Amino acid sequence: MGGVGRVYIVGAGPGDPELITVKGLRLLGNADVVLHDRLVAPELLRRVKPGAVVVDVGKRPGGAGPTQAEINEMLLKYAQLYDTVVRLHGGDPLVFGRGFEECEYLAARGVSCEFVPGVTSGFAAPARFYIPPVVRGTASSVALTTGREDPSKGLRQVDFRKLAAAVDTIVVYMGASSAAEIASELIAGGLPRDTPVAVVKSAYFPDEELRLLTLGELGPVPNPSIIVVGKVVERGVRLWETARRLS
Repeated sequence: MGGVGRVYIVGAGPGDPELITVKGLRLLGNADVVLHDRLVAPELLRRVKPGAVVVDVGKRPGGAGPTQAEINEMLLKYAQLYDTVVRLHGGDPLVFGRGFEECEYLAARGVSCEFVPGVTSGFAAPARFYIPPVVRGTASSVALTTGREDPSKGLRQVDFRKLAAAVDTIVVYMGASSAAEIASELIAGGLPRDTPVAVVKSAYFPDEELRLLTLGELGPVPNPSIIVVGKVVERGVRLWETARRLS
């Protein structure tokens, strides 16, 4: 220890511990402190060196857990005490995570930080069932969007009606409670009610589940889930079914 440490904001990838990057795994093994999300694979935490400080800062259903302001303060405190701090996010820290805000907070207070990207769940969860975001002949554009926005903003930034006509594939994060509303907006924007939809719950975890339905059938879904809307669903699932028969 000596001086102010460095904070690495690392993406752990989805639930499969082997889908973290080589660099992320190396930093995890070298870290003096690890602050991790709830959905990080438990096996990854066993890679932390003996004696390191490990803090669960994940949000529980219903919102229980440290606030973002508290997490920021913890990162600053540990960076002032230790050389190497890892903030371990599920998925990718810059895709609907708070990694950028954390680095902004630290940099404004003189603490160096670095991003280590991870495999985002919006691509990894569908890939578990062979569903691609884009594929030649079916889809050439994709939108990653949140289904849950901060009510304090006072306005909704995601216009699903416009999105319906703008891209071929729509991937929705954190849309469990608003899925029916999103479906209505997409249909109002011109997407047919029979547009294929995949709901992937808890990908790479023991309770993972795939639900296949149409946009007209989409209602509330389990949490956590990734929702994929578009023709890629149909094409991907055909390949998945073939692969299962061959395995």
